[in-house]
Amino acid sequence: MQQERCSSSDRPLDPGCVLACDAERSADRPGCAPVDFPVAVVLPAGGSGERMGLPAPKQFCTILNRPLISYTIQAFERLPWIGTVVVVVAKENHDLMLNIVQKFNHTKVNVVHGGTTRHRSIFSGLQAFCNTSNSLTPKPKVVIIHDAVRPFVEEDLLLKITLAAKEQGASGAIRPLVSTVIATTSEGYLDHSLERAKYRASEMPQGFLYDVIFQAYQRCSELDFEFGSECLHLALQYCGVNAKLIEGPPTLWKVTYKRDLAAAEAIIKETLSMSACIIAGAEAEATELAKTLQKNLNMMETDVIPCAKESNAGYLSKTRNFIHLSMTGSNSLGVLEMVKHFEDTDHARLYPVVIVWVQLNMTKQSVDSQKTDELTAFRILASEVIQGNVLLYGIQIEHTK
Repeated sequence: MQQERCSSSDRPLDPGCVLACDAERSADRPGCAPVDFPVAVVLPAGGSGERMGLPAPKQFCTILNRPLISYTIQAFERLPWIGTVVVVVAKENHDLMLNIVQKFNHTKVNVVHGGTTRHRSIFSGLQAFCNTSNSLTPKPKVVIIHDAVRPFVEEDLLLKITLAAKEQGASGAIRPLVSTVIATTSEGYLDHSLERAKYRASEMPQGFLYDVIFQAYQRCSELDFEFGSECLHLALQYCGVNAKLIEGPPTLWKVTYKRDLAAAEAIIKETLSMSACIIAGAEAEATELAKTLQKNLNMMETDVIPCAKESNAGYLSKTRNFIHLSMTGSNSLGVLEMVKHFEDTDHARLYPVVIVWVQLNMTKQSVDSQKTDELTAFRILASEVIQGNVLLYGIQIEHTK
């Protein structure tokens, strides 16, 4: 089968930027060993989404003009220590998935055909790494298996799952049971109930040494392939590997029903609005205002960076809300450089980028004609950059007042 790649707290992360927990922090995070071995991901995405009640499978439903599966992919692609993401789809959705990969610039994705059941699809994804001559899918040390419709997965949990899998051979996320589980008689009466405190719900992601889970699937029975659902059990049954279980956050929920799409959209919108970057000029007044804003803005994360620094590229990619501070009469070069960066990196393709250009007027008197000229120039600039999905707003502050 031909495999293709496109080259071109409890608060969840936004898989589009992502996110407040920046991927660059993983190597510097105390208590977390660096991932110095190859890691890959298998995303089974061949489900029909019958419970969603929509004509398209739920993984291809759009949230804010972007398919759900694209958010999930980006949650993994943003991490530098994850190599390949193998997406397993039904044959009839192969071209659709390739179009998503190209449109949203997913550079680590390899698309393969799945099977008639979830386990058959996972095995197809694992087999993609068997072709040693294919440089697009090198064999990993650890493989993470995740659901295509669980977009809110955080780096901290992925690190724990990955390191535990390398150490134990298998690992998986769990959550406390919300409801009591009961058994019923064939006549529909209560037989008995389970003591909820003793049990946990098995969630995704799950991690495995690649050799362990691949061997487990090679030994699977037809009954396992047809009706099985728990990958951790296969590793235990066929390889004798007992998985390390890791408590996951509440954000591991799965988009299952139509109402879940609305909830996911609300989470993504909220997260997009909860971070900002303040870019300040060298003047003392601009620096003072930047520090005041940083202290008082009610956001999860606010960075202050100087103008015209090459190292700013990382900050410009972290968020979509910017406050650019400059003196009245300064040209728009700094703003234009930001816009060009967003165009070059496609940063504004998925969601608008907001720039609030704050100009500090340091003079005691200002000429009305000068103000009019500046306003006209600003309006022209704003009308130009909006074509690139950049929303430019302006505020002029009379500093002496």
